[in-house]
Amino acid sequence: MSRTLRVVGAAICAAGRCLVAQRSATMSAPLRWEFPGGKIEPGEAAEQALARELREELGVEVEVGGRLGLAEAWVDERMISLDVYAAVIVDGEPCAREHAQLRWLLPGQLRALAWAAPDIPIVEPVIEHLSRLTATGRSTLPDPAE
Repeated sequence: MSRTLRVVGAAICAAGRCLVAQRSATMSAPLRWEFPGGKIEPGEAAEQALARELREELGVEVEVGGRLGLAEAWVDERMISLDVYAAVIVDGEPCAREHAQLRWLLPGQLRALAWAAPDIPIVEPVIEHLSRLTATGRSTLPDPAE
């Protein structure tokens, strides 16, 4: 019997670019790209999990904004349920502690990556989000009412 694993990811955007992470060769889906994040622990809210995971994996403090998308994909014998949120770095410089590498990419560059299966459906919503930020000249999160 399969079980669902709930994970969160961040579309960290700044200066017209989005931060993406390449999974290490020892992780599942080796060398595939993803929006950085990780597992939601029991009793933890998605936004709390995302802030914790980014602190642990990238060494940054973030402000988590609205949810950009939800995707589900079968990976091996379990369903991965991925929520991706907009986020901005409020302290620290991203460092690849667990990933093979990090890259800041323009919206058009995101489509060319070999994404991990759960992240694929989120690429277009992230491109739209990044394009909205660029069009309004923002580098921070929009107000929830917008």
